[in-house]
Amino acid sequence: MAYKKLFSPMKIRNIEIKNRVVMTAMGVDVSDHDGTANEKTVAYYRERAKGGVGLIITEYTRVNEKDGVVASGQLSMSSDKYIKPFQKVAAAVHREGAKIFVQLHHPGRQNVVLFPTFWSINEKLAKIFPFYWKVFSSIAGKADAESLSDPKMIQMMNKYMKPLRAPSDVPAGLGLSVFGNQKIKPFTTEEIHNLIGQFIKAAKRAQQSGADGVELHAGHGYLLNQFLSPYTNIRSDEYGGSFENRLRIMKELIEGIHRECSADFPISVRLTVDEFYEKIDYPEQGLHLNDGVEIAKSLEAYGADAINVTTGNSDTQFMITEPISFQPGWRKYLSKAVKDAVHIPVISVGVIRTPEQAEQLLLEGDQDFIGLARPLLADPDWAVKAKNGDSRNIQRCIGCLYCMESYERNIINGLPVNCAVNPRSCQETKYTKIGEKNGDGRQIVIVGAGPAGLTAARELAARKFKVTLLEKEAAPGGQLQLAKMPPYKEKMSWCFEDLEYQAKRNGAEILYNRIATKELVASYHPYAVIVAAGAVAFKPGIPGAKEDYVTTVTPILRGDLKFENKSIAVVASGMTGIETAEILVEQGNKVTIIEMADKIAPGAFNISVWDVMNRLKKGDVTFMPGRKLESIANHKLTLVQKNSVREIVYADAVVLSLGVRSNKEVAAELHGCCDKMYVIGDAYKSGRIKDAVHQAYELSRELS
Repeated sequence: MAYKKLFSPMKIRNIEIKNRVVMTAMGVDVSDHDGTANEKTVAYYRERAKGGVGLIITEYTRVNEKDGVVASGQLSMSSDKYIKPFQKVAAAVHREGAKIFVQLHHPGRQNVVLFPTFWSINEKLAKIFPFYWKVFSSIAGKADAESLSDPKMIQMMNKYMKPLRAPSDVPAGLGLSVFGNQKIKPFTTEEIHNLIGQFIKAAKRAQQSGADGVELHAGHGYLLNQFLSPYTNIRSDEYGGSFENRLRIMKELIEGIHRECSADFPISVRLTVDEFYEKIDYPEQGLHLNDGVEIAKSLEAYGADAINVTTGNSDTQFMITEPISFQPGWRKYLSKAVKDAVHIPVISVGVIRTPEQAEQLLLEGDQDFIGLARPLLADPDWAVKAKNGDSRNIQRCIGCLYCMESYERNIINGLPVNCAVNPRSCQETKYTKIGEKNGDGRQIVIVGAGPAGLTAARELAARKFKVTLLEKEAAPGGQLQLAKMPPYKEKMSWCFEDLEYQAKRNGAEILYNRIATKELVASYHPYAVIVAAGAVAFKPGIPGAKEDYVTTVTPILRGDLKFENKSIAVVASGMTGIETAEILVEQGNKVTIIEMADKIAPGAFNISVWDVMNRLKKGDVTFMPGRKLESIANHKLTLVQKNSVREIVYADAVVLSLGVRSNKEVAAELHGCCDKMYVIGDAYKSGRIKDAVHQAYELSRELS
């Protein structure tokens, strides 16, 4: 398929973009702690430009250091010292044939008070002590976004630290926001004038740095979005109240940037056209689509050159970075509403994963540019592979949200974002694109075709080792064969489907229905053996756990065991537990979820939990956190609360979701058949997709 529309040029004002693929902004934190672009920044953006995108929009870039810092490692354009380093980024992008816009940003209320309190101190200490940032990272690494939202932490921060700055004193916290309930001091009118000047000066610096344009971040609940929304802007001066007044800051910014940088300097606006407060039961609050369309029309009248359509804010962050259940192209009705109302180019994201889907969206005429963010973490070469007719070789983003998890975990310490399926993402200076091709045909035997085994097969085959992978089942995937089974999780299969294709393409031999006996493995005379035999669900030594009405999640997920109109107790509520509960609810059962921790799905990422819980709450489900399972007998579960109070729950069947244990048997069986033997993935230690893929990747690069 040629994808003619996708690879046709189009202009944003006077800048011609070679195709319709736009890398939209993502916070990835690949800069120095003070916001200076470095070799990691250059490598990260160059990789995506070389991968064929037409336009790159940088991560959110701050305009001041006083109250505009939202992450350690975030880009900055707050002073002239940032111009020269960023010139290297722009030059690298231009050499690869792409254009680049700098996204200008201020967090407003969506921040943590640690930053305005300590950032200037950090900068001063770093100038005195060269090792300061290293020490800071090691300490700050213990504080992630979740710990910062702890009520005791918020109370302490509000008592001792500087307030956040915003249009009005309306803290985040109605929904999932990790920035909730922190103290706020509204900007004075004079301070808003100064802020506008900071944005305009930052735009000029971006232009001097070689950027082809800028984007104003008026989405996702950040400062400019806060001015636009009637929920977060309750000011009574010229910058609040009426529709016109709420938009005044955007008018003055657009006109001021064009005045300072020239009328031909392109300005895109990332615009939340719907905040979706109805999704958290506040339908009267915030911006709705009709408001977003009217704002877009006004922005065009002010001189904006493109509208980059988005949705949500920190209270409804699941509408920004959608969980795995959201369907491809779900935002197209939003982009269509804007496209029908304006005459400037419209960019839009929306779980766009394949070139076929992108081409169809463009042909339907509801948007002019295809916005890709997470797909370019998973595969920076998305565009060039599509253009060259190699779209099957694209490593698809599976929507697992590990990137967002890692972003929130690293928001203070400044470490870069991680992608579960692409270990090189944001690590382009650490890993070359292909490992050293010194395999010389030496035989490698890999046991297990889960994500770890397939990653090792792909990488080692690319290095010219002779790779044979033995899998005892009839198909690849390992634990992911189970992970894909809950409702709306079919994208999980993309991980192993893509890895299998790439491994075979690189020359790996993959043999199914093969049990890796010691004799079979030894018959290959391997140079090295890699055991990636996965893990299995286990039943703990709880009294009654071996009763015939007690099972693990595995047969439920496989579809081997089904219940209907039964009372089912699901014990432990990690993601696997609540996803298994959803299957049981869909089968028509009454489900009780029992969790030892004080909340359901402890440790799981909040957006993913919301996604499943939002559906579970509509079913016949009882949630019982804060209870430890003591015993099972005669269909009765004895639970113990923290105050030692016992209670009884009756169930026709009990489903245990208490984790998995590593499969050590295969490694023990193969011991001694080869001098070089490695155990990776769940067989080494049970973990996530990221753990398996990254460990296999690192081993495959280092093996010599």
